[in-house]
Amino acid sequence: MLNNIYKSLIILALLGALNLKANQAGLTKHFTEVSPSKVAPSLKLEDTEEEIINIEDLKGKVVIVNFWATWCPPCRKEMGSLERLYSGLKDKGVVVLAVNVGEDEDPVLSFMNDVEPPLTFNVLYDKDSKTMQKWGAIGLPSTFVVDKKGDIVYKAIGGRDFDDKNILDKIISLLK
Repeated sequence: MLNNIYKSLIILALLGALNLKANQAGLTKHFTEVSPSKVAPSLKLEDTEEEIINIEDLKGKVVIVNFWATWCPPCRKEMGSLERLYSGLKDKGVVVLAVNVGEDEDPVLSFMNDVEPPLTFNVLYDKDSKTMQKWGAIGLPSTFVVDKKGDIVYKAIGGRDFDDKNILDKIISLLK
């Protein structure tokens, strides 16, 4: 089992390096529509406060699920804009779940202390990568946007600029 986890992490590292090269000029400014939409897989993980967060409890809200790791440059680069999106839309019903893949608490908490603006959304731990696999994420970062009904309507592989008007407009349209 550990052998499979290590293989998955090596693949993710290679994909992260490819994403970095593709995003050297900046973060991407679009999502891919999931059509037809599909029901979001289960997601029930512990956060940094040792509380269990269950996506089932978030129906009626727009949920952004972002799979990431501290060693992934595009992941690190997009975190500030993801926080700004959350800060601007949390009162309107947007939730961000940043799912760290394969790491222990120490590097995650250390990274969180260095992000500007400071992260206020939920950071969850997927230590064995099983949730990431269930969601079909094939690289880091991978982002899924879940509508109020619990369906995945947008996805993205690679770093995103969550400050971009196109991305913001898509998320805001789901709040109606």
